[in-house]
Amino acid sequence: MMTVIDELRSTSPDVIFAEPLGSCTDISATVLGPLKEEFDRYKVAPFTVLADPSRSTALLGGNGDADMAFLFSKQLEEADLVCMTKADLYPSAAGIAGVETRRISAKTGQGVMEWLDEILFGSFEAGPTTLDIDYARYAQAEASLAWLNLSLTFEPTSPLSPAMVVGSLMDRLDEALTAAGISIVHMKLLDSSPSGWLKAAVCGNGEEPSVEGNLDASASSRHELLVNLRAKGDPIEVRKIVTQELQQLKGKTLDTRLDCFSPAPPRPERRVLLH
Repeated sequence: MMTVIDELRSTSPDVIFAEPLGSCTDISATVLGPLKEEFDRYKVAPFTVLADPSRSTALLGGNGDADMAFLFSKQLEEADLVCMTKADLYPSAAGIAGVETRRISAKTGQGVMEWLDEILFGSFEAGPTTLDIDYARYAQAEASLAWLNLSLTFEPTSPLSPAMVVGSLMDRLDEALTAAGISIVHMKLLDSSPSGWLKAAVCGNGEEPSVEGNLDASASSRHELLVNLRAKGDPIEVRKIVTQELQQLKGKTLDTRLDCFSPAPPRPERRVLLH
């Protein structure tokens, strides 16, 4: 990470955002601590945890998945600042008991400037809370996830718009995973075609996708597809489901690259406890 950050300095950025994977925790000790201890050429901002209102309710309601609830509770525990996202969709969503939260919307910009002012110029300290965490339990929680990354070129039998390709494939994947009892943690599809691009994402089964890009892009005979999926299930089963859905595509699939695995146990190179 430091190598990349140093490379970015050549562009003279004001702020560099670093986003860990959604299943990560212990960020304060393994990232912020080493940064604060050694790299005085950077000012380290407070650690913000972004919480989806609907997912937060499910995970903290007592009926959520135990592994995901463990990771989420640890993320909240070490957060310097917690922001509830999607304020445009959930304007009156309940907060998190015992946690002071802000509300922001990446889509409308609500609360974003206030959040930036707070983390860049406010009085919050970066990383004062380090977790008491059982790494065996942490590894167990992460290993319960299947991580799938897929890229391919799709040449449909008849020209299709990116909206048609993405919408149909996302619906079928959602239905197949749901039928198999596999919970979607995050699924993102990106279609790049000569007529335009489209990205759709969901954070749960049956959820209405959030969409960006050219919804009105015209039909094309070539589509470059990327699929990123994090799901609560066996990687072998997830791979099988995705492969079966690819076989239902009407046309040619070329240059397919598919990886599906469970993450290895987390082993931090450094863990710095600052008080």
